[in-house]
Amino acid sequence: MKEYSVDKIRNVCLLGHGGAGKTTLAEALLFGAKAIDRFGSVVNGNTVMDYDPEEVKRQISTGTSLAPLEWKGCKINIIDTPGYFDFIGEQRQGLRVADGAIILVSAKDGVEVGTEKAWQEVVEQHIPKMFFVSKIDEEHADFFKVFDQLQQMFGKSVIAFELPIIESGSFAGIVDVATMKAKRFNGKDFIDAEIPDGMADMVEQYREGIIEAVAETNEDLMEKYFSGESFSDEEILSALKAGVKAGEIAPVLCGSAINQAGVKMLLDAIVDYIPSFSERGQVTAKNKSNDETVQLNVSNDEALSALVFKTIVDPFVGRVSYIKVMSGVLNSDSTVYNSKKDKNERIAQLFLVKGKQQINTDRLVVGDIGAVAKLMVTETNDTLCTKEKPVILPEIEFPQPMLSMAVVPKTKGDEEKISSGLTKLMDEDPTFKVELNTETKQTLIYGIGDQHLDLILSKLRTKFKVDVELSAPRIAYRETIRSSVKVQGKHKKQTGGHGQFADVWIEFEPGPTEDLVFEEKIFGGAVPKQYFPAVEKGLRESIQKGVLAGYPVVNLKATLYDGKYHPVDSSEMAFKIAANLAYREGLPKASPVLLEPISRVEVLVPENYMGDVIGDLNKRRGRILGMNPVGNGMQQVIAEVPDAEMYKYATDLRSITQGRGSYTMKFERYEEVPPNIAEKIIAEANKEEE
Repeated sequence: MKEYSVDKIRNVCLLGHGGAGKTTLAEALLFGAKAIDRFGSVVNGNTVMDYDPEEVKRQISTGTSLAPLEWKGCKINIIDTPGYFDFIGEQRQGLRVADGAIILVSAKDGVEVGTEKAWQEVVEQHIPKMFFVSKIDEEHADFFKVFDQLQQMFGKSVIAFELPIIESGSFAGIVDVATMKAKRFNGKDFIDAEIPDGMADMVEQYREGIIEAVAETNEDLMEKYFSGESFSDEEILSALKAGVKAGEIAPVLCGSAINQAGVKMLLDAIVDYIPSFSERGQVTAKNKSNDETVQLNVSNDEALSALVFKTIVDPFVGRVSYIKVMSGVLNSDSTVYNSKKDKNERIAQLFLVKGKQQINTDRLVVGDIGAVAKLMVTETNDTLCTKEKPVILPEIEFPQPMLSMAVVPKTKGDEEKISSGLTKLMDEDPTFKVELNTETKQTLIYGIGDQHLDLILSKLRTKFKVDVELSAPRIAYRETIRSSVKVQGKHKKQTGGHGQFADVWIEFEPGPTEDLVFEEKIFGGAVPKQYFPAVEKGLRESIQKGVLAGYPVVNLKATLYDGKYHPVDSSEMAFKIAANLAYREGLPKASPVLLEPISRVEVLVPENYMGDVIGDLNKRRGRILGMNPVGNGMQQVIAEVPDAEMYKYATDLRSITQGRGSYTMKFERYEEVPPNIAEKIIAEANKEEE
């Protein structure tokens, strides 16, 4: 593939609800531009974009993939992203390097949750967008109904650029509303035709929407519009392009990817309306040395800055880093500086990515996307630049994974393989997290949802040949006491030779801090000073295991106030044992209680789901602390909820809000467990102990 300058490169991200047909459209675009010579299908598992064995098996995209094509003197990098919410991290990676987005909407299913989410993401990232209403030729497809839904949901910026010609129930052609010309399908191509008689009035009506949008793009055109003058085709095209670039116009096109209908017109629209990277202005970055904001020119002459937006870990090839050049030029066989890791990296052979195919290239110019293998320290979100002008580019913001499960090896001795596999998968996926909980002795994995974790286990099995099972994470309960008690701990053992003797009187009471507070108030040397540390050590070891259910004891104060010793038979070990005996004797008499972790939960939901979400949190023994409107019809619900009730909340919240809700959770403090629930926990713990 020849090299293109930045003004001739279009980086386009395909977005939309799962199943809207993004991967099929990507295949159709590549086939239509003759970038591939065979039209693959998702069902047969032979598309360019869904090449991962997991994607072939599941028949859905689980990762962001790339493929370049050439059309009308431009290079278009197609970025295909997953539509399922569990893979939102992958979608954000694709969006971060896109200069425009195409949101797919099925003509049969209309606006879905994934459509709304895609719109929110592109609006937040200020990316020019267009809609493609797909599957026009399927049964029950209705372009006009879908268009009305889009306008109702996203406002008047949504404008129909194309209308389908439907004859005898089949998709016969397209009317270009801006130019008032019709095109009829002739096999895979199209021929110019007249607008059907029955459609003329309707087309005129939709054209009025385009003319109004054009008039609003600048004052001269507005004056012309009000004085009744008509616009030239050039004025319309350049005004529409300016409106799309500014985010004030979201064109709606239509077609059928599977039948190649309307695909070449979509390629034309990408070249005409999606701005190149250079048209988006300068790139903002931070100067590594002084943290000041700097502006970089989008040109080959500027110092190099490139963002690593995705990492793939292949058991055979190693790490593959996907890169977009934001300024300057990145050359093969060169050395660059990783400003985040403060290390130099050797760039070996650069390549362009076409699904799983790698096309070697000598360099990547500004605005282009490619990849390199075997970087030593570089990870997703790192900046590669020059040491002379070290900068850090804005990072992709990934959502925090909230669904946690404990990993249990199916085969003993697999622990090391599991740990190594999970670490590599974590390098690849910033929305996946692994943590060893030292207290519950469990390896916990965190993901966005069930499907996400299922994919991780599947990859662990196929890539790293290791099998695991998932179980619910254990809750780190605590124990404490509510009243004070004075007890004796006496250890006396007579054997041949030296015996063992220690006698202590200790008062246990609720303490001021989580950690054990140990004091001594011994008079007259009843217990010599050298044994005080042994008593404290004995108690510190004892509090690791509470008397109710074996959980660690907190907020305990212990005062050694009396005791006895033997000049020959007393030892540190004897006093340690005596302290433990006093602990085991005293704590059951001091009103012991079980404590549970309470977390602060912040839930973001659309207003119409508020009642259901609050009702659900109440069922989980949650306390609602407040509600705040956050704009765009969303509300924030703040609550305190016991951790034990939050298991699988990620999945439950998704089903309550149809995928529109999200939440974060942060540990707040420990609180007493209600007696009826404490009984069950204690009974279970004792059963496990047996």
